[in-house]
Amino acid sequence: MQRLKLVIIGAGSAMFTRGLVADLILTGQPWLLALVDIDENALSVAAGLSRRMVQAKNADIIVQESLERRDLLPGADVVVTTVGVGGRRAWEADVFIPRRYGFYQPVGDTVMAGGISRALRMAPAMVAIARDVVALCPQAHFVNYANPMTVNCWAMRRATGAAVVGLCHGVMHVERDLARYVGVPPSEVTSLAAGVNHLTWLFDLHWRGRDMWPLLRARYAQERGQPFDRDLLDLPSQPTPAGAKHWHPSDSPFTWSLFEKYGAYPAVHDRHVTEFFPEHFPHGSYYGKTLGIDAFSFEATIAQGDRIFAEMEAQAKGLARLDEQIFQRAAGEHEQLLDIMASMAGDERRIFSANLPNAGAVPNLPPDAIVELPAAATASGFRSLSVPDFPEPLAEIILRRLESQELTVQAALTGDRALVVEALLADGGVRERGTAEALADDLIREQRQYLPQFA
Repeated sequence: MQRLKLVIIGAGSAMFTRGLVADLILTGQPWLLALVDIDENALSVAAGLSRRMVQAKNADIIVQESLERRDLLPGADVVVTTVGVGGRRAWEADVFIPRRYGFYQPVGDTVMAGGISRALRMAPAMVAIARDVVALCPQAHFVNYANPMTVNCWAMRRATGAAVVGLCHGVMHVERDLARYVGVPPSEVTSLAAGVNHLTWLFDLHWRGRDMWPLLRARYAQERGQPFDRDLLDLPSQPTPAGAKHWHPSDSPFTWSLFEKYGAYPAVHDRHVTEFFPEHFPHGSYYGKTLGIDAFSFEATIAQGDRIFAEMEAQAKGLARLDEQIFQRAAGEHEQLLDIMASMAGDERRIFSANLPNAGAVPNLPPDAIVELPAAATASGFRSLSVPDFPEPLAEIILRRLESQELTVQAALTGDRALVVEALLADGGVRERGTAEALADDLIREQRQYLPQFA
């Protein structure tokens, strides 16, 4: 069997590499795994842990590592980027500086001031990677997982022409959550979804060809003691798998309210979706809590990342026993990659959610915009499905988001401070120009070591 070469750029990610290596081992196939990171310690941890995992299962996987991606890119069959310029410390600044101005975010990696700040240092680095991929392994499948997804993919395609595809597990997870809430097997559920990453609207949802929206509404009414059609919920018993997380509408009240208003459900629940509607949450006020503080705590997310990396480091250096749970296929950003590769290898044409140029697939969105939409994984790459019936009210919401994201792309690529201000204002989180100017200056000053284009 041919040994495929998979290159991971940004391999020091706290969870991604570990999960993907477990998936590679479970295939039982030979691989050449090439790990790249500019952080020497992070790379050492990723490579050390990968080798221990391979050895533990006696897998036919060769692990290579380098601080220089150009050493490992030639001959790559697949290139995966999971880069976080500046790591978690820079990410903290993205979120903490806007808090001084009264802007609170639970994530801060996609939109609002935190997402824009992240994009300014991410996009140029991603463009440099894309140029190397085009030059050294143009035949490779090029997959990006790094956020902000829309801006990164848009910048890479615009600046280099690289055929990069952005992947995120959000739509799949929401589809799964809604299926389990109703009480039907997720494997029997299908959907159509379109939008931008982290605000992708599932506007068509079916179980065995049956419209699921009435089932969702009936389940919710049943729980609230309201009238509902009992025949709708006469469903076969479907136990939830052991260890599976039980999602409930009360976990995402704002997103559920959008479903009730528009008849479509946006991925990925409140933690991400709230950031696209900052006007609803002044000073982060969220149902009696504060976003990023006691609602989807940002500090807790950072602490978890630090803790997971420390555990990985101890295992990589032999200071702790290898966690055997690693080899149980776990949920995560990595989880669909090998399924996609198998679909392409066999031309199975399975459908996945992917971030690609619209190119007319969604007629009421700009043709050059990067959108998240259903696409078939074929032997010749991803092929977008036409989505001619994307509801107009949802398209209007997405159009407003794309305006700010395109300005962010331009600002990141040109180093134009005025465009940063315009992106902040178009985003909607910042309403006053003076505030936008001061915030832009503070963010650029704090992250200046990662922003040579603003020098």
